[in-house]
Amino acid sequence: MKGLLQRVRGARVEVAGEIVGAVDQGLLVLVAVEPGDTREHADKLLHKLLNYRVFSDEQGKMNLSLKDVAGGLLLVSQFTLAADTRSGMRPSFSTAASPALGAELFDYLLQQAKGQHADVASGRFGADMQVHLVNDGPVTFMLQI
Repeated sequence: MKGLLQRVRGARVEVAGEIVGAVDQGLLVLVAVEPGDTREHADKLLHKLLNYRVFSDEQGKMNLSLKDVAGGLLLVSQFTLAADTRSGMRPSFSTAASPALGAELFDYLLQQAKGQHADVASGRFGADMQVHLVNDGPVTFMLQI
């Protein structure tokens, strides 16, 4: 399971012109599910997202987590992160989970996040989404579980 974490000042997801998820300061995380991923992987990714220290403390050092700053968490499914890009000029998606597994684990991750954190929003699995964000820093990390 992969999560592309971006520290944001604000982010939103639109589907057909309607805002379906939005957060102010916090994290936008693009999530990819790969074959073999399980709920345990989702749990580990969520733990890392909530506790990864990417926000600045009083000294300007990245010592604070999403929990520490009570920021928002916007989760967006993105199967293209699982693409195999090692050869050729076109990505292969053989390394991405099936849509059924992807939907199941993304929904599980979202429900677990809502149970553990106050400010959680999401995109819509499988939809054509437009993602708007103001990356703060910019700060971006690829997490792979």
